[in-house]
Amino acid sequence: MTTTLDLELESGMSRAARLRRWARENPLLTFGVVSVGVIVVSALFAPWLAPFPGDAGSSTHPLSILGSPSWHHPFGTDQVGRDILSRVIYGARISPLIAVVVLFFATIVGVPLGLVAGYFGGVVDDVVMRVTDVFLAVPALLLALALASVLTPTIGSTILAIAVTWWPWYARLVRGEAASVRGRRYIESCHALGLPRWRILLRHVLPNSITPVLVQVSLDFGTVILTASALSFLGLGVQDPTPDWGLLVSEGQTYFTTNWWVVTFPGLAILLTALAFNILGDGLRDRLDPRHGILR
Repeated sequence: MTTTLDLELESGMSRAARLRRWARENPLLTFGVVSVGVIVVSALFAPWLAPFPGDAGSSTHPLSILGSPSWHHPFGTDQVGRDILSRVIYGARISPLIAVVVLFFATIVGVPLGLVAGYFGGVVDDVVMRVTDVFLAVPALLLALALASVLTPTIGSTILAIAVTWWPWYARLVRGEAASVRGRRYIESCHALGLPRWRILLRHVLPNSITPVLVQVSLDFGTVILTASALSFLGLGVQDPTPDWGLLVSEGQTYFTTNWWVVTFPGLAILLTALAFNILGDGLRDRLDPRHGILR
């Protein structure tokens, strides 16, 4: 006689089997999800994972200056004796957070503008796209540097400087998708039925234009982290004692030839995080079949 416990065990085993099969069918996406998951866990549980949580702030240890990697300090110590491993772990709360906020504002601004331009066309399209072209005419990093140089170097200023340069890419991307969707027969049917334009935009055009945006966001995540790190490296972004990875690299560059660990481990954190999100983006691009526009 089958009991409730047997049914629950069978259901749990079937879910595990489906998960294993999904992982085998999507190795790239699985690796990206796991890698990003490790970064997120490190950020969320930094106070418990960091061996010296106080070193993420302004603590200094004059007797431990530039200590080489050891069992006590696996990544060594920096120029004021702070544990580099602890600062790298806490850095997972800074650089990825900047990327999340930047991409949020970029999509909030760029997606509606691109949607309206692509759907309505005509004068609206010309005005939005010409403004977009002005921003795209200047390299994003150069424009971000120019904006950051006139702002107070803080996390908020870094986010603002990058976000202002990032929204045009999403406006152009969504504009192309919306213009393509606008000419399809089901949109013409919606017009024939007398549906209001705002409802057509939100219920039909937007859902069928959003898939490339999701992929692009995951691909841009690593690029935004690199851009924020570049601003911090040049002294225009996050300032000490905030444990930003770019700032750690900037502070450790003068010790590279004598104390390699000061700059190497924060640099590896930037590299691996950017790589993880790029792999996730590639996996999403493979998983989201553009021929169908939905999850396969």
